Amino acid sequence: MDLVEVLPGRLHMLRFPIGQAYLWCDGEALTLIDAGHAGSAPAIEGAIRSLGLRPERLERVVLTHCHRDHVGAAGELAARWGAEILAHRLDAPAIRGELPVPEPDLLDWELPLYAHGLTVPEAPPTRVDRELEDGDALGFGDGAVAVHAPGHTPGSIGLHLPAHGVLFTGDCIAAIGPVMLGVFNVDRAEAVRSLHRLAALSPSVACFGHGDPLTAGTAAALAAAAAPQH
Repeated sequence: MDLVEVLPGRLHMLRFPIGQAYLWCDGEALTLIDAGHAGSAPAIEGAIRSLGLRPERLERVVLTHCHRDHVGAAGELAARWGAEILAHRLDAPAIRGELPVPEPDLLDWELPLYAHGLTVPEAPPTRVDRELEDGDALGFGDGAVAVHAPGHTPGSIGLHLPAHGVLFTGDCIAAIGPVMLGVFNVDRAEAVRSLHRLAALSPSVACFGHGDPLTAGTAAALAAAAAPQH
């Protein structure tokens, strides 16, 4: 796992072989956005300690959606350190293992990528302490709010921190090469609408579920991704 500074003293990316998570710091109080794959809790804890921070100050884990590369270590981290797990109401049953993870409607070129993604260990059933709705306050980042962004999964969310100009897009938007609509969508048309909604927030920093964060020219790159394709 690689640890990458995004905003000094505030935000780091934890990059796994497939996917990534983010650590937000409000002083010593910590929030994890997504949680990597199952078995990655020790690496995440090590990364926190390497920053001079304490895992016991992990207050919450916010899951952008129900996929295995985002949920994996959430339950173990929360059980060990008492953190609260937050996810949208529509993805919570899949995260808890009560319903199956919804199957995407794959385009032909996505098939080999999807098969590779399934090499990530399956996430164990994971509790959700708080089920989110669109616009809910998240309790960190000087006013972070959940933005419902369905399409990748029914309960996919973005996390918007207007006070800091930061947007976590989950897998609604990706930056593998150019900024683009994320792959493996349950409902592609709905995912496109969510891309437009997130792009309209015009953040100065965008953090994706896959691909490097953008810290310059961000609003323009998101607007370009949302522009009609000809």
